[in-house]
Amino acid sequence: MADLAALEDPKMRAANEKRGDDHGVNLTRLRALAKELGTQQDLARDLWATDVTAARLLALLICRPKAFERDELDTMVREARAPKVHDWLVNYVVKKSPHAEELRLAWSADPDPVVASAGWALTAERVVNKPAGLDLDGLLDVVEAEMKDAPDRLQWAMNTCLAQIGIQHPGHRARAVGIGERLEVLKDYPTAPNCTSPFAPTWIAEMVRRQEIGKA
Repeated sequence: MADLAALEDPKMRAANEKRGDDHGVNLTRLRALAKELGTQQDLARDLWATDVTAARLLALLICRPKAFERDELDTMVREARAPKVHDWLVNYVVKKSPHAEELRLAWSADPDPVVASAGWALTAERVVNKPAGLDLDGLLDVVEAEMKDAPDRLQWAMNTCLAQIGIQHPGHRARAVGIGERLEVLKDYPTAPNCTSPFAPTWIAEMVRRQEIGKA
C-alpha cells in the first residue's frame, strides 16, 4: 500500500475521476510494480479486500485467475464499481476462469446492469472465439429490444456484442448493421482521429474492410 501511495499523481487522479475511476496511479507504473511482485494469490486477495481501487487493480495483475472459486468471482464483480476494476476483472480474470461460462449465463440475466454488463462482455468474447452453441439470432433479438434504453455500461457491452456478431458472422451481418442503424446507439460518440467509432454499423464496416484487405 505504501508503494501504491508513492505512485499517486494528483493530475492522473483528476483525469481518471472524470471516467469514474478513483485512483491516481499511472497504469504503466502499476504494471511495472506487478511484474516486480510476480504472481501472489494470497497478496492479491489481501489487496482486493482493502476496497482501494489502485490496490484492486494491482491485485488483478498479480492474481492466479484459475484459483478463484465461482462464488468468489460473483462477489468480486458485484463489489467492482470502478469501471477500470470491473473491466480488468472480467478481461484479465473471469475470461480465464473455468467458471466463465456458468457466470456468463448467470450474469447476463442479472437485474443489476453492471453485473449484466459483465455477462454481455463474456458473451461478446464467445461470439468471437467460441460461437458454437450460441443463439446469435436470440442475442440480436435481446439487443434490438433492450440496448436503446440500457444503462451506459450495459449498453456498451451489448453494443460490443452486436458489433462482434456483425464482424465475425457474415450471415448475421445485415441484421446487425440494420439494428445499429435503427437504434443509433453511440452514433455521436466522440472518437479520436485514427480510431474506429463504437457505432456498430461503422465499427462493423471498418473491421470487415480490414479483413478483406488481409485476404487480398
